Amino acid sequence: MNMLTDKKALITGVASGRSIAWGLAQAMAKQGAEICLSYQNDKLKERVNKLSGECNCSLTLPCDVSQDRQITQLFERLRQHWSSVDIVVHSLAYAPREALQGNLHGNTDREAFRQAHEISAYSLIALAHHAQAMMPENGSLLTLSYLGAERVVPGYNVMGLAKASLEAAVRYLASDLGAAGIRCNAISAGPIKTLAAAGISNFRRMLEHARQRSPLKRTVSIEEVGQVGAFLCSDLASGITGETIYVDAGYHIMDQGIEAVAD
Repeated sequence: MNMLTDKKALITGVASGRSIAWGLAQAMAKQGAEICLSYQNDKLKERVNKLSGECNCSLTLPCDVSQDRQITQLFERLRQHWSSVDIVVHSLAYAPREALQGNLHGNTDREAFRQAHEISAYSLIALAHHAQAMMPENGSLLTLSYLGAERVVPGYNVMGLAKASLEAAVRYLASDLGAAGIRCNAISAGPIKTLAAAGISNFRRMLEHARQRSPLKRTVSIEEVGQVGAFLCSDLASGITGETIYVDAGYHIMDQGIEAVAD
């Protein structure tokens, strides 16, 4: 039997076939999960609908997490199809492109700070609030972080602050929801060439640095991140919560000072 047989997984943040969220969707489908993909807007709807045919996806639903009403509607619509949801994957992050260049104090205004934290960190809390009412015991929340949450990464700027907030939210949610048997974890993925990564200045140089300096002398793939995510959301990981698990070819253990964006 596969790790996720009979489990239902809501996965947010698929933007293309290169998204880490897509790697998670594929891995979870291979392990037997039934998938629901959410998409931000009509621009992404067709792309996500096409991808849905490549995994065990029974449902696609709209949700712009910057709008509270849309988060509420997402779960209202989900209830019309599923009586429960076992897994919610939060793979959402955003900061204005100009805030990801230069330095933090010179390129971060109040609005950029608000947007980065609202989309990248608060949205996990909002999704968890609605999801917990549908989650059975040993339900699982999973989010995507990055090493910039704990180390200075040139150009990552306000996203580093937002990811630090996200990792703190993982710990608090793990504490809040643990009594109900719901777990919450994060994966800190190494740099991967995704659409989001394109907004980081000098990304190619950072990617090559990660290849050279990681113990495995390579970067990681969305498939590798997906496999770890499938494990963390399975009953095999029933004793793991509040953790940030690194999937970065060991890069984070090395002494070095330059990095790149993950998701």
